[in-house]
Amino acid sequence: MSTSKKMEARGGTIRRVLQLIAPYRLLVVLSLALAAVTVVATLYAPVLTGRGVDMILGPGAVDFAGLGRLGIQLCLVVFATALCQWLMSVINNRITFQVVRDIRVKAFSHMEQLPLKYIDAHRPGEAISRLTTDVEQFSDGLLMGFTQLFTGVLTILVTLGFMLSIDWRITLVVVVLTPLSFFVARFIAQHTYSMFRVQSETRAEMTGLVEELVGNQHLVRAFAYETRAEERFERINQDLQKCGVRATFYSSLTNPCTRFLNAIVYAAVGVLGALIAIAGGITAGSLSALLQYANQYTKPFNDISSVMTELQNALACAQRVFDLIDEPPIRPDKPNAVALHKGAGRVAFEHVRFRYDPAVPLIEDMNLRVWPGQRIALVGPTGCGKTTLVNLLMRFYEIDGGALLVDDTPIADVTRDSLRANFGMVLQETWLKSGTVAENIAYGKPDATRAEIEAAAKKARAHSFICRLPLGYDTMIAEDGDNLSAGQRQLLCIARVMLRRPPILILDEATSSIDTRTEVLVQDAFEELMRGRTSFIVAHRLSTIRNADRILVMKAGSIVESGTHDELLAKGGFYARLYESQFAQV
Repeated sequence: MSTSKKMEARGGTIRRVLQLIAPYRLLVVLSLALAAVTVVATLYAPVLTGRGVDMILGPGAVDFAGLGRLGIQLCLVVFATALCQWLMSVINNRITFQVVRDIRVKAFSHMEQLPLKYIDAHRPGEAISRLTTDVEQFSDGLLMGFTQLFTGVLTILVTLGFMLSIDWRITLVVVVLTPLSFFVARFIAQHTYSMFRVQSETRAEMTGLVEELVGNQHLVRAFAYETRAEERFERINQDLQKCGVRATFYSSLTNPCTRFLNAIVYAAVGVLGALIAIAGGITAGSLSALLQYANQYTKPFNDISSVMTELQNALACAQRVFDLIDEPPIRPDKPNAVALHKGAGRVAFEHVRFRYDPAVPLIEDMNLRVWPGQRIALVGPTGCGKTTLVNLLMRFYEIDGGALLVDDTPIADVTRDSLRANFGMVLQETWLKSGTVAENIAYGKPDATRAEIEAAAKKARAHSFICRLPLGYDTMIAEDGDNLSAGQRQLLCIARVMLRRPPILILDEATSSIDTRTEVLVQDAFEELMRGRTSFIVAHRLSTIRNADRILVMKAGSIVESGTHDELLAKGGFYARLYESQFAQV
């Protein structure tokens, strides 16, 4: 990326950060006012100490009464400074964490609106890193910016004003040396932004890898992947070390460079001030105040340079969060979209076309009509498009052409929520949230009564094992249901659908994790659940779909055969070969 584009991107990020801060402008104004009071009070203290120095010069010329009054004034100034600094910190923290809350809520809300193709193309750890680590880094940089940036700039300006009131010649020397500090600050800022951005991206890559390996630790160990996992981690860790060292190196230049410039300014003020004092141009007390101002004047450059480094890191992290927010969301419902009420469960595909990748053909011209109450089984080799049909039915993906209708209404003309309320899904991969057993069963119907929950669990054949848990339906389930067996998790997912009783069911290898005895019981429950409901059954085990009203055999995104189990076996085609391959005598 060219320098001009980098500057433009950085400027855009700053504008968006300012837009986030805009709702809290009154707090910002109050913080700036307190910062101004703090700076003026802090810089007024050297004036008082300078006067005190002049009051003790000369034998027998100590003005004890005047020193007493100055001591009281100095105590009041110090107290006012401390109070204003405390209030400013409280306000700045409030602004920062409210802004961070807003951006995190906005990012999370937008992530829920992202299409599944984005989720499929990005590792979960990357989004987690943006919502957690990057937002925290942004928070730290923003807090430092509020606390130190404006205060530092104001300190420089007010210090120059106080110095100018004492002697313009010394002030001129300080102003002449000032561009050196700006040059150093600009040099560091230019080199740190891109480095901190690379560091954030590498950190996100590491977060994604760790999330992937920890979440699948049983597979890592089962396939003896530990050594290769360590190699991948070490490679990313080395990359993070390299970019981290580079970013830290340039940011670490701030302190020694600015301290060197501080020493030059202090020495110049001291030498020139001493010569002017000897000539009688200023008093010793004024020289003392000027030397204090020399330190006060150069210190903000240290703070500003440090803040600029943190701000570069914060802006780089903010840009990554904004990149997530800027991802195109799912296509919104049409303005005139209607709510699809629970109907008969009639489904039709009319010349439907769909591709995940525009260059790779998948579903080119699918026509299918399913009548209410029919049980449709989808079989075929992996990657033939079975799950794709489910994704299109649920409108997880938008079709590229043709029409997909539910109860004679194109799904593009109804709201997504009402469409999905007509479907119940039991997938091969179970998902349970952290909560009680009852809360997980009632996930799709939060207002369900305990009696309804227990009735659904009984129909799913889950009631008996739930009663054996320590607290029954009030037993807490760990994240992803890790304290339950795979079969128990599947039974709870089945009970979840039993509770809703939607008109259309989607069963994707729903009994794959259940033992044979339990599967017989669950199949009986499914018979009751599917009675009078349109059902789509995705299956690899062909023994589970013998009673389907219609079996659709798919291959490369097309329906190559259709019929009942017996009809397809009689044809001796692709389905017959699949069936024979599963049940052939060995």
